[in-house]
This record gives sequence, structure tokens and C-alpha cells, in this order.
Amino acid sequence: QVRLGQSGGGSVQAGGSLRLSCAAFGYTENIYCMGWFRQAPGKGREGVAKLNSGGSTLYADSVKGRFTISQENAKNTLVLEMNSLKPEDTAMYYCAVTYLKSCSGNFIREADFNYWGRGTQVTVSS
Repeated sequence: QVRLGQSGGGSVQAGGSLRLSCAAFGYTENIYCMGWFRQAPGKGREGVAKLNSGGSTLYADSVKGRFTISQENAKNTLVLEMNSLKPEDTAMYYCAVTYLKSCSGNFIREADFNYWGRGTQVTVSS
């Protein structure tokens, strides 16, 4: 059982940066993948970035080169560094983790993740 607590959201101007954090509490020994998702008004939840157990990363094309996913304190904290933010990045951002090995492919699939944070709002003004 894992609980995820998120922090770091806020409002910034276009071109600015934010750092999102997701702290995991509970059993984290066998977490296989960690990821970030987002949902903007009128859109479905989309995968933003993923960190696989072997250390490889995968990013959505829309954020590649601007966002960085990383891990701190072993699997206890997941971080998303967001740079060169654009108004279209405005969304509710969710961290997620999973014990399922099916998460490790070249995709970021919502169904592969079984533990979710509550989300944090990111607003980018132009």
C-alpha cells in the first residue's frame, strides 16, 4: 500500500519554471515504474513522463527537452522539473507509481499505474 503526497504546483509566466514533487509513503520496495500525468480542461489525462525501474525515461513529445523526471531518496520521492513552460502546459498534474511490470514498455499508459496522487495545479500565463 502506497500513499502519494504532491507539492510544488503554482502559477508562473510563460518561459518560467516549476518543480513538482511527489513523496511516497508506505511500501515502496517493489515499485516498478513512476510517472507523471496531466489533465487540462476539456482533455483527457495524458502521460507526461515516465521513469522505469532500470532508470530509463520516456517523455511525451510535447514536453521533451523541457521537462525532466527524476528520483530522489531511492523510490521515496519523484520529481518533475518543468522548464520553459508554455500556456498549454496548464493542467492538473498527477504523479503515479505501479508495481506492474507491464509499465516498462515504450509508452506511458494510464492503465499500468495503480497508485495515484491527488494532483497539483500548474497554471502558466502568457
